[in-house]
Amino acid sequence: MKFPLFISTRYIFSNKDSRLLNLISVIAVAGISLGVATLIIALSVLNGFENTLTKKITDFDSHIRISSFNDDLPNYKYNIDKISQRIGDQVDFISPFVSKLAIISSKHRKEGINLQGLIENQHIKRIKSNIILGQYPENSDTSILLGKTLATKLLVKPGDKVKLFALKNDKLPSPTDLPNIRVFMISGIYESGMAEFDNMIGFTSLKAAQSLFSMQDKINGLDIKLKSVTKIDSLSTLIRKELKYPYYARTIFEIHRNIFTWIDLQKKPIPIVLGLIIIVAVFNIISTLLMLVLEKTKSIGILKSLGAKSREIIRIFLYQGIYLSLIGIIAGNILAWILMSIQLKFDIIKIPSSVYFVTRVPIEMDIKFFVLISVITFILSLISAILPSYFTSKTNPVTALRFE
Repeated sequence: MKFPLFISTRYIFSNKDSRLLNLISVIAVAGISLGVATLIIALSVLNGFENTLTKKITDFDSHIRISSFNDDLPNYKYNIDKISQRIGDQVDFISPFVSKLAIISSKHRKEGINLQGLIENQHIKRIKSNIILGQYPENSDTSILLGKTLATKLLVKPGDKVKLFALKNDKLPSPTDLPNIRVFMISGIYESGMAEFDNMIGFTSLKAAQSLFSMQDKINGLDIKLKSVTKIDSLSTLIRKELKYPYYARTIFEIHRNIFTWIDLQKKPIPIVLGLIIIVAVFNIISTLLMLVLEKTKSIGILKSLGAKSREIIRIFLYQGIYLSLIGIIAGNILAWILMSIQLKFDIIKIPSSVYFVTRVPIEMDIKFFVLISVITFILSLISAILPSYFTSKTNPVTALRFE
């Protein structure tokens, strides 16, 4: 064992006679560990929010949604072929849909609903993964899938019947032009965890929606699912240039701008929080090492009088700072992992979906966050340990031996 490391080890494990120094060391380690744990958890939660919300939204809305300034999309089959020819290698699927507002009525109460009629494809497969009761209304013109929140409001369950009221050709009802009324059976209930969907959107077959809204074989939208979202902005711009009025295309980030803007706002304070926590950790390490220097001043004088070089003195106290930093970083990583694991398993912290868009805290543990925060903290802690170590090396041995 090298001389500086040996002396540093002796200093670390021979502080039983200095309760104050031990307390300061514990505070320094605790400050680092809490700071590391806080940052890891914060980044994991924000990453979980972004990925969970993006997945949930694409499960129901896809990446690019093409709608019309008018009531329906003219020549949509021709335009589907046109889009496929231009960006077919980037597209997973293109799905026509009908989406309009209606009133849904059970035996107990009435609510508003955004009814979406879809065709059987990969889009429906992703919706099916969110079903908690019953099944998707496959090949049926009289079945409907409801969100859990909406079903709770209506006091219905799979197998119950509900009535849907819709305007005929989007015209106000009159004695000579009554609204369309259809009876649907609830085939299943889904739970996305997002209030925007669970409280408002119902799904049925495309034919059932077209019949309810008197649209014949017309549609009012196209869902485009891409193989990768990396080119979503450039592809949406290309689609806008290709499809003229009344078509217009929007990405999920534009449709749900409020959600993604909210996520970006949550990320902005992270550098500030990181800076404040690092400042606390730096002061903890510096104060601990300075206290150690004061306590070991006489020992430093003895070492220098015996021929210890300044760089060896620097290394002794640098190793002390490294030791405190490593203990704090390891403890912080373990603490963050334990707290996040408990939350994922037991769902202790509940959040209102009306505010945070999801019903559970979405934590996504990624090794890169553990490594990134640990490396940054270690580097800055190491830099903070150099300052007191340098001043220690300049101590005059004669003055140090006289120090009381």
